Amino acid sequence: MKLIQKQEKIIEFTILYNKYKKRIYNYALKMLLDQMQAEDIVQNIFIKLYENFDKIINHQSILFWLFKTTKNELMDHYRNKKSKAIYNYSLDPEEIALESKNSFEREFDNKEILHLIEAELNAMNPEFKEIFILREYSQLSYKEIATVLGINEELVKSRLFKIRKKLINNISKFVDE
Repeated sequence: MKLIQKQEKIIEFTILYNKYKKRIYNYALKMLLDQMQAEDIVQNIFIKLYENFDKIINHQSILFWLFKTTKNELMDHYRNKKSKAIYNYSLDPEEIALESKNSFEREFDNKEILHLIEAELNAMNPEFKEIFILREYSQLSYKEIATVLGINEELVKSRLFKIRKKLINNISKFVDE
């Protein structure tokens, strides 16, 4: 009987891993700007998930658990390593869906805009950057972001509005040139 339960746990864990690994990795990568460190964080998160799998009562709350645990891992990383984010062009063009691949010039412009966005994000207050990443890259809802960060949903909306406004203003200066 226990063998069957263990096999079911492994199957369910594998499904969750395949479903959420990329979202957690992208979140960690955008916050750390380092692929190796992001991979280490993801590995740690999923080891913790496997170890605590039986303790998580509601498996529908796993996405929240994963993002909350990732946030805590990132905070531990910053505390322990006292690392400072270094400006880094860490975007992998193959991972980003460029709408127009027909024109080299258009693709170049899109890459330049993505680099500008990355630069603007890296210059932001980490709390604002994290909200933007959770919304735009990890595609969490306002409510999910508020829950993960332990803040009011209206504050999430307000900060996202400010972030987007700042990004548009700063990037439009370069695009209009």
